[in-house]
Amino acid sequence: MSQAGGVKVDRLDAIRSHLYANGFSTIQALADAIGASLATVRRDLQVLESEGVIDRVHGGARIAEGSSVELAFQERAKRHLSAKRAIATAAYDLLAPRTAIFLDAGTTVLQLARLIRLNPMPLRIFTNGLTVAQEFLNIPNLEVVLLGGQLRSENASLVGPQAEAMLESIWFDQLFLGASAISPDGAIYSVDSAEASLNKCMLSRSAHRFVLADSSKFGTMATYKVAPLSASKVITDAGLSTHWRGELAGLGVDVTIADLGGRE
Repeated sequence: MSQAGGVKVDRLDAIRSHLYANGFSTIQALADAIGASLATVRRDLQVLESEGVIDRVHGGARIAEGSSVELAFQERAKRHLSAKRAIATAAYDLLAPRTAIFLDAGTTVLQLARLIRLNPMPLRIFTNGLTVAQEFLNIPNLEVVLLGGQLRSENASLVGPQAEAMLESIWFDQLFLGASAISPDGAIYSVDSAEASLNKCMLSRSAHRFVLADSSKFGTMATYKVAPLSASKVITDAGLSTHWRGELAGLGVDVTIADLGGRE
């Protein structure tokens, strides 16, 4: 590496270190901190942005909040948030102390995890969701077990043969399962084959199965079939169409419509 190249690498390292330590910094503050011109700092920020290391914001920069995949998960978690919270509230009311439950890695189930964190009760909780498990750090009265397996970054979940093998020796009183899609054929679908396979295992190891799905999921399709809805109870929101209410009634599916309580 040339001396000039080495100097540039040192500058990039210095910018990363400064942003990590200080959060958002203006371009002027960065130039002062590393002893470079404004034009040089701007060029260096373009390089770091192209590598996904930093986010350019008006007048300056900050360390990127996460990978594009992680950010996509965060964005999904924000969609239909009022409906997801209402569904989570309805699901929370079904919990019984001193039982074993499974929470999958879906974004609606994540809202249920947050309710349990805020209002804990004695529970044995199993999950394959990293984000779900993190909600329970240092919460009293909870015994939390995280499945092992292959990391699926797109959903911050653990899947694969190891996770499935672990489920074979466990029985749950209740399963709370999210859904990528509820198709016109009345079945749950997933965008990932490993996730779909693990979801099937969850359903087979649970006494009571609840699918937590906001109304936007109904009538949509994903690639991999998980199971018919008829084997589970559904908790959704008041936005569920009249058509789908009739379809679910025809399938004999027990449906709970969560009250949005005037929330938008």
